[in-house]
Amino acid sequence: MIKYIDLFAGVGGIRLGVSQALSQNGIESKCVLSSEINEKACETYQLNFGEHPSGDVKQINDVEPFDLLLGGFPCQPFSYAGKRMGFGDTRGTLFFEIERLLEKYRPKAFLLENVRGLYTHDGGRTFKTIIEKLHTLGYGTYDLLQNSSNFGVPQNRVRLYIVGILGAKPEMGILTDLGSADSHKYKQKSLEPSLFDDKPRCCVGDVLEPKVDEKYYCSEKFQQMLHNAVGDDLNKLHGYRLIDYRGGQSLHSWELGLKGTCSEAEIRFMNALIQNRRKPIFGKEQDGKKLTIEQIMTFYTEPDIKEVMNSLLKKRYLQEKEGRYNPVCGNMSFEVFKFLDPESISVTLTSSDANRLGVIQHNRARHITPRECARLQGFPDTFKLNPSDTWSYKQFGNSVSVPVVEAVFDEFVKRNRDKLDW
Repeated sequence: MIKYIDLFAGVGGIRLGVSQALSQNGIESKCVLSSEINEKACETYQLNFGEHPSGDVKQINDVEPFDLLLGGFPCQPFSYAGKRMGFGDTRGTLFFEIERLLEKYRPKAFLLENVRGLYTHDGGRTFKTIIEKLHTLGYGTYDLLQNSSNFGVPQNRVRLYIVGILGAKPEMGILTDLGSADSHKYKQKSLEPSLFDDKPRCCVGDVLEPKVDEKYYCSEKFQQMLHNAVGDDLNKLHGYRLIDYRGGQSLHSWELGLKGTCSEAEIRFMNALIQNRRKPIFGKEQDGKKLTIEQIMTFYTEPDIKEVMNSLLKKRYLQEKEGRYNPVCGNMSFEVFKFLDPESISVTLTSSDANRLGVIQHNRARHITPRECARLQGFPDTFKLNPSDTWSYKQFGNSVSVPVVEAVFDEFVKRNRDKLDW
């Protein structure tokens, strides 16, 4: 019986993946302690595992002996700690709590998960400090980046995984693979041979619920704006972002008429401005934000330019300061910021805007549901959601992709069973 503790547990995604991997290898396991500071996440955890996690990890001092430590820890405090104490010290950071428990209880192994930015955080000093601390404690480590889309999860989510064994260097057959950079490249890459051909390929359309509550559909006003912009067939919006400061496959506030209907000439002007304002010819120091009318006339050459610009200034799609012009961007006013392509993968879910991802279904625009968010993270449909949609969106946006954790830990156990004595 392998005993483990689940730190920074969230809703239990790491626990779920690890317990499944252990079970597949014929190893019985038991969680002897879980810790999570967010009470709403604790509610969801209790719904699914029948236990309410302990609170602040800093208050954990007495745990029964355990074999394995799990933790998806935050790394943000390292900047502050580094300025105060230098990067040889982790006190004041949440990683220090992992370090403290590893030193006190000496479990045989650990699995840590974090964002890919931990590699480069503070010029790489944060990651270097963490690894050095783990090695000082006597643990051999192996780290890798993996994209959830490589494991049958229809989401472009790259995360860092660190595994360790007390007194031994882990062996792993899975190497770092960043997967496809975006949904468009994923569709192209899906036609090519892959290192992960044994994993089921999954797209957004595979996780959509066939029928959802009307509350998830966008407002009639917004739906009409979308039709005005693209016509009768809203399926044209598959893969589109609704964003004002980017060109390409994007839909903008002036095309939707959020501040007032724009003429075709006004739309052409604004799209040309968005596409050209960041060109190096206009100066890197400007970051493409503000251009003079003379500069604008190099790419918008219509004779009605002054009339168009005056109209856009009145509607507040354009602003002027000291003879320079730039778009007025208001992206948070969109009900949806990205329409997912059902034939590809989702953008990375985040806790702040998972509720603003959308799909076109039955030629209507709607938000993805909390259950679909759970599926985008590879949670089984048996997993119980928080009664609050608001908290479900936040929790799955901040969670791990269960099949990735399961695959990484399954490989870890299979390759290192003799070192682990499990």
